[in-house]
Amino acid sequence: MAMIPTKDQIRSWIAENPHATSKRDIAKAFGIKGADRIDLKRILKDLEAEGLVEKKGKTYRDPDKLPPVAVLQVTAPDDLGDVFARPLEWQGDGPEPKILFLARATDPALGQGDRILARLQEVDGEDHQYVARLIRKIGTNPLRVLGIFRKGAEGGRILPISKGSDRDWMVRPGDTHGARDGELVEAEQVGPKARMGSPRARIITRLGDPGAPRAVSLIAIAEHAIPDAFPDAAIAEADAAKPAGLDGRTDLRDMPLVTIDPADARDRDDACLAHPDTDPNNPGGHVIWVAIADVAHYVRPGSALDREARKRGNSTYFPDRVVPMLPDRLSGDLCSLHEGVPRACLAVRMVIDAQGTKISHRFLRGMMRSVASLEYQQVQAARDGNPDAKTAPLLADVIHPLYAAYEALVAARQRRQPLDLDLPERRIELSEEGEVTSVAFKDRLDAHRLIEEFMVLANVAAAEELIAKRQPLLFRVHEEPAPEKLEALREVAAASGFTLAKGQVLQTSQLNRLLAQAEGSDFDELINITTLRAMQQAYYFPQNFGHFGLALKAYAHFTSPIRRYSDLIVHRALIAAHGWGKDGLSPDEAAELEATAKHISDTERRSMAAERDTADRYLAAFLSDRVGSTFTGRISGVARFGAFVKLDETGADGLLPIRSLGNEYFHHDADSQTLMGSESGLTIGIGDRVTVKLAEAVPVTGGLVLELIEIDGKHTPTRRRGKPGQSPRRKAGQVAKKRASLRKKAPSRRSKG
Repeated sequence: MAMIPTKDQIRSWIAENPHATSKRDIAKAFGIKGADRIDLKRILKDLEAEGLVEKKGKTYRDPDKLPPVAVLQVTAPDDLGDVFARPLEWQGDGPEPKILFLARATDPALGQGDRILARLQEVDGEDHQYVARLIRKIGTNPLRVLGIFRKGAEGGRILPISKGSDRDWMVRPGDTHGARDGELVEAEQVGPKARMGSPRARIITRLGDPGAPRAVSLIAIAEHAIPDAFPDAAIAEADAAKPAGLDGRTDLRDMPLVTIDPADARDRDDACLAHPDTDPNNPGGHVIWVAIADVAHYVRPGSALDREARKRGNSTYFPDRVVPMLPDRLSGDLCSLHEGVPRACLAVRMVIDAQGTKISHRFLRGMMRSVASLEYQQVQAARDGNPDAKTAPLLADVIHPLYAAYEALVAARQRRQPLDLDLPERRIELSEEGEVTSVAFKDRLDAHRLIEEFMVLANVAAAEELIAKRQPLLFRVHEEPAPEKLEALREVAAASGFTLAKGQVLQTSQLNRLLAQAEGSDFDELINITTLRAMQQAYYFPQNFGHFGLALKAYAHFTSPIRRYSDLIVHRALIAAHGWGKDGLSPDEAAELEATAKHISDTERRSMAAERDTADRYLAAFLSDRVGSTFTGRISGVARFGAFVKLDETGADGLLPIRSLGNEYFHHDADSQTLMGSESGLTIGIGDRVTVKLAEAVPVTGGLVLELIEIDGKHTPTRRRGKPGQSPRRKAGQVAKKRASLRKKAPSRRSKG
């Protein structure tokens, strides 16, 4: 009878034989036959459950793997001319994986020994395990420009669209990438960064018509002056960064922490875990772990990376791209909690009772290794009884305990009564060419709510911890509504047949009762929109004024330091408070917290405006082929120049100009937010159901102009024509400006978190 190998022996053999690791190969290697294979199968299942090996198809392998973004060194071409690369920071127990480099036509030439930052994708059934695409060459940081290409006798020139650029860029004949005259292009500088004369550029991306969908987000970036090129010094610091070691950290690598994100997540900065509390004094209680990427280890106070992160304030997200707060080397690699890759973290262990009340918490600085990168829909499907190959092994020990803890937190949330607005968010789907393929409303799954509740709890713990340790920090502040806005909400509620109590200190529970009264009625959306508009905008501040919307006494952002500078400040405050290192909050930073709070609150608003403008332009492009079609919607805003309609199908906002409403004078009542016809008595107010015709849609401005057909099921008077000679582009441009001015008066959902 053969000796059954130990777990360590099996792991060692798998590491030494990565290309022959099926159960049959392992049995043959150890001489295991017959009934003994049952014991081998049991050991392999135990190893898989413990996260020590990973089963892929019929083979087993060490779970350590390369992250989706990594630093590679280019090797010499093989006999067939293929270029391969090797990872410089491989941490697995087995041999280095083989990586095939796939060059694009616009990539610069690379030679043996060059170091590159590349995006990786795993492949099966090849003689290599990954393919790589260039992000950039390490040690280089070419300046980029977005502009209109003008063809010349020899090459051409690029006219930048950025307001701050005062020089054209020259393009040699061999660097045009086939661009046509008048196309929008993205180019990078070639040659030295000369102080005099026009810089030279090489076109790397042709975006076509400046009004085409692929150009939309790039134009918004330029218009709102969002920094999208990192300084050389910041790139050099990021390139020089090495993975954090275990020294001085708590080893959490054996804990089955998982990340749960959208399917298109660009970074993974939070992981979680839950299990029943074994303390007999807490029957039915739960232990919740939240681990967050330790960005503070890499971005030190006063460094070039720190200065640039503060300048940006946050990452800005568009349907087709992201402008990150940190370079790819950090945001996509060292600070992203990728599956199977050891990563530095700040973690908090929180204990809640059976009713969801937090009874204790403890912060630590650790090293973790995610056992799985999961998606919201994937986790929800597993919870609902439809696990896939990835979630099935995690169902009993990871997913079910997460939901059990979440259910306790739901009970606590119901007692706390945070503001419960029901305003679905839209999702714009794009093709590879950047065309809008569909506009749908985002699903709200329990998996989304689970992560939200865990993150809220961790943010509360961070605020409480730093208050207890008398450590300066940035709070996330959301003040209660101003009296005049609250009174306007009461008037709208009363006109709709509902009541909002008066003469007492406002609580979110009172607003929730109003929302509950309206739920399912014709006024449901009206009350939700009006309640949102009554809210103040959330902001950052070093003093604590509470968070009204979440019904919390103290709240600080701790859970997203890759994309929010506020969270990095909180991490540094925790490091300083616990004496975990020299990278904590410095005295100079603490003295400037109020200025930092003002700045990053402003950058948040800037990103929100750019994201909204981009969504408007994409929606206008999507609807431009349907001019003349009819749509249903609701009045979402009223101003002296007309009314805004939110279309049911897409959530897009369009303008009903006052001149198109009929041959009569319309009186604007700002208090009741209505327009009333002087002759017909026709009254248009927020929440009214309407049927409209799309008259104009101009993607360049994002403007939609509508014509009113019916209101509350009744046909409207004959409209009068617009001013003669006014072009659709001019009118649509005016629509965009008016819509922007109206938006400044109302907070966004994002600003409240």
